Amino acid sequence: MTQQKPASVLPALIWVCILALFFAQVEIQVEGAAGWGANLPTWRIEKHWLLDLFWGGRAMTGYHAWIFPFIAMFFHFPFFLNQRWSLKMEARVLACIIVFWIIEDFSWFIMNPAYGIANFIPEQVPWHHHWLWKAPVDYWAGIVAAIFLMLWSRSSTQASIPKQKTSSSEITG
Repeated sequence: MTQQKPASVLPALIWVCILALFFAQVEIQVEGAAGWGANLPTWRIEKHWLLDLFWGGRAMTGYHAWIFPFIAMFFHFPFFLNQRWSLKMEARVLACIIVFWIIEDFSWFIMNPAYGIANFIPEQVPWHHHWLWKAPVDYWAGIVAAIFLMLWSRSSTQASIPKQKTSSSEITG
Protein backbone atom coordinates (compact mmCIF):
# COMPACT_ATOMS: atom_id res chain seq x y z
CA MET A 1 0.00 0.00 0.00
CA THR A 2 1.55 3.29 -1.04
CA GLN A 3 0.94 6.62 0.58
CA GLN A 4 -0.44 9.42 -1.55
CA LYS A 5 1.53 12.64 -1.65
CA PRO A 6 -0.24 15.63 -0.13
CA ALA A 7 -1.61 17.97 -2.77
CA SER A 8 0.50 21.01 -3.56
CA VAL A 9 -0.51 24.04 -1.55
CA LEU A 10 0.75 26.51 -4.15
CA PRO A 11 -2.49 26.69 -6.20
CA ALA A 12 -4.48 27.20 -3.00
CA LEU A 13 -2.14 29.95 -1.80
CA ILE A 14 -2.31 31.70 -5.17
CA TRP A 15 -6.11 31.54 -5.00
CA VAL A 16 -6.05 32.91 -1.44
CA CYS A 17 -3.91 35.84 -2.62
CA ILE A 18 -6.35 36.58 -5.45
CA LEU A 19 -9.27 36.48 -3.01
CA ALA A 20 -7.38 38.82 -0.67
CA LEU A 21 -6.67 41.31 -3.46
CA PHE A 22 -10.35 41.38 -4.44
CA PHE A 23 -11.52 41.76 -0.87
CA ALA A 24 -8.98 44.55 -0.26
CA GLN A 25 -10.60 46.41 -3.15
CA VAL A 26 -14.04 45.86 -1.61
CA GLU A 27 -12.82 47.33 1.67
CA ILE A 28 -11.17 50.27 -0.09
CA GLN A 29 -14.51 51.05 -1.76
CA VAL A 30 -16.35 50.73 1.56
CA GLU A 31 -13.88 52.46 3.90
CA GLY A 32 -12.06 54.90 1.61
CA ALA A 33 -9.23 56.62 3.43
CA ALA A 34 -10.71 55.91 6.88
CA GLY A 35 -9.23 52.52 7.69
CA TRP A 36 -10.44 50.04 10.27
CA GLY A 37 -14.03 51.13 9.72
CA ALA A 38 -13.39 54.52 11.31
CA ASN A 39 -16.26 56.25 9.47
CA LEU A 40 -18.65 53.35 9.06
CA PRO A 41 -22.12 53.65 10.60
CA THR A 42 -21.60 50.84 13.08
CA TRP A 43 -20.99 50.33 16.77
CA ARG A 44 -17.43 50.54 18.02
CA ILE A 45 -15.60 49.47 21.19
CA GLU A 46 -12.34 51.41 21.41
CA LYS A 47 -10.82 50.11 24.64
CA HIS A 48 -11.13 46.81 26.44
CA TRP A 49 -8.53 44.49 27.90
CA LEU A 50 -9.75 41.62 25.68
CA LEU A 51 -9.08 43.79 22.61
CA ASP A 52 -5.51 44.25 23.82
CA LEU A 53 -5.14 40.52 24.36
CA PHE A 54 -6.82 39.14 21.21
CA TRP A 55 -7.14 42.03 18.79
CA GLY A 56 -3.77 43.80 18.94
CA GLY A 57 -5.33 46.76 20.74
CA ARG A 58 -7.50 47.66 17.75
CA ALA A 59 -11.10 48.74 18.13
CA MET A 60 -13.85 46.20 17.66
CA THR A 61 -16.53 47.37 15.25
CA GLY A 62 -19.81 45.85 14.19
CA TYR A 63 -18.34 45.57 10.69
CA HIS A 64 -15.34 43.55 11.87
CA ALA A 65 -17.43 41.46 14.28
CA TRP A 66 -19.39 40.21 11.26
CA ILE A 67 -16.77 40.17 8.49
CA PHE A 68 -14.16 38.08 10.33
CA PRO A 69 -16.47 35.13 11.05
CA PHE A 70 -17.99 35.49 7.56
CA ILE A 71 -14.58 35.02 5.93
CA ALA A 72 -13.79 32.09 8.25
CA MET A 73 -17.11 30.47 7.32
CA PHE A 74 -16.40 31.08 3.64
CA PHE A 75 -13.07 29.26 3.89
CA HIS A 76 -14.77 26.37 5.71
CA PHE A 77 -17.45 25.92 3.05
CA PRO A 78 -15.61 23.05 1.27
CA PHE A 79 -15.96 20.96 4.44
CA PHE A 80 -19.73 21.28 4.22
CA LEU A 81 -19.79 20.85 0.47
CA ASN A 82 -17.72 17.66 0.59
CA GLN A 83 -19.05 16.55 3.99
CA ARG A 84 -15.52 15.63 5.03
CA TRP A 85 -13.31 17.13 7.71
CA SER A 86 -9.92 16.35 9.18
CA LEU A 87 -7.65 18.05 11.66
CA LYS A 88 -4.93 18.36 9.00
CA MET A 89 -7.30 20.06 6.56
CA GLU A 90 -8.54 22.35 9.35
CA ALA A 91 -4.93 23.40 9.94
CA ARG A 92 -4.55 24.14 6.24
CA VAL A 93 -7.75 26.19 6.19
CA LEU A 94 -6.63 28.17 9.24
CA ALA A 95 -3.27 28.84 7.56
CA CYS A 96 -5.10 30.07 4.46
CA ILE A 97 -7.32 32.37 6.54
CA ILE A 98 -4.25 33.87 8.19
CA VAL A 99 -2.52 34.38 4.84
CA PHE A 100 -5.72 35.89 3.45
CA TRP A 101 -5.92 38.52 6.19
CA ILE A 102 -2.22 39.46 5.97
CA ILE A 103 -2.34 39.84 2.17
CA GLU A 104 -5.70 41.61 2.31
CA ASP A 105 -4.58 44.08 4.95
CA PHE A 106 -1.27 44.90 3.25
CA SER A 107 -3.00 45.16 -0.15
CA TRP A 108 -5.49 47.61 1.34
CA PHE A 109 -2.60 49.99 2.00
CA ILE A 110 -0.82 49.40 -1.30
CA MET A 111 -3.91 49.78 -3.51
CA ASN A 112 -5.67 52.50 -1.52
CA PRO A 113 -5.12 55.88 -3.20
CA ALA A 114 -5.19 57.53 0.24
CA TYR A 115 -2.17 55.50 1.42
CA GLY A 116 0.28 53.67 -0.84
CA ILE A 117 3.47 51.98 0.27
CA ALA A 118 5.08 55.24 1.41
CA ASN A 119 2.40 55.72 4.05
CA PHE A 120 2.59 52.18 5.38
CA ILE A 121 4.28 53.41 8.55
CA PRO A 122 3.19 53.45 12.20
CA GLU A 123 2.59 57.20 12.17
CA GLN A 124 0.04 56.86 9.35
CA VAL A 125 -1.63 53.66 10.53
CA PRO A 126 -2.87 54.26 14.07
CA TRP A 127 -4.99 51.09 14.26
CA HIS A 128 -1.89 48.87 14.02
CA HIS A 129 -0.39 49.57 17.45
CA HIS A 130 2.60 47.21 17.45
CA TRP A 131 5.24 47.21 14.68
CA LEU A 132 8.40 45.22 14.08
CA TRP A 133 10.73 45.39 11.06
CA LYS A 134 8.50 47.88 9.19
CA ALA A 135 5.33 45.79 9.49
CA PRO A 136 2.64 45.18 12.10
CA VAL A 137 3.58 42.47 14.60
CA ASP A 138 0.36 40.69 13.58
CA TYR A 139 1.86 40.06 10.15
CA TRP A 140 4.98 38.41 11.57
CA ALA A 141 3.07 36.33 14.11
CA GLY A 142 0.59 35.37 11.40
CA ILE A 143 3.32 34.33 8.97
CA VAL A 144 4.92 32.10 11.60
CA ALA A 145 1.57 30.58 12.56
CA ALA A 146 0.55 30.02 8.93
CA ILE A 147 3.86 28.34 8.06
CA PHE A 148 3.60 26.08 11.10
CA LEU A 149 -0.02 25.15 10.34
CA MET A 150 0.68 24.55 6.65
CA LEU A 151 3.75 22.40 7.33
CA TRP A 152 1.91 20.42 9.98
CA SER A 153 -1.06 19.93 7.63
CA ARG A 154 1.31 18.41 5.07
CA SER A 155 3.22 16.21 7.50
CA SER A 156 3.05 12.49 6.94
CA THR A 157 2.04 11.58 10.47
CA GLN A 158 -1.47 10.67 9.35
CA ALA A 159 -2.31 7.13 8.35
CA SER A 160 -1.77 6.26 4.74
CA ILE A 161 -4.72 6.58 2.42
CA PRO A 162 -5.20 3.58 0.14
CA LYS A 163 -5.60 4.33 -3.54
CA GLN A 164 -8.93 3.39 -4.97
CA LYS A 165 -8.83 0.58 -7.46
CA THR A 166 -10.97 0.88 -10.51
CA SER A 167 -12.46 -2.13 -12.15
CA SER A 168 -12.02 -2.74 -15.85
CA SER A 169 -15.77 -2.31 -16.32
CA GLU A 170 -15.56 1.22 -14.90
CA ILE A 171 -12.75 2.12 -17.26
CA THR A 172 -14.38 0.72 -20.39
CA GLY A 173 -17.72 2.08 -19.35
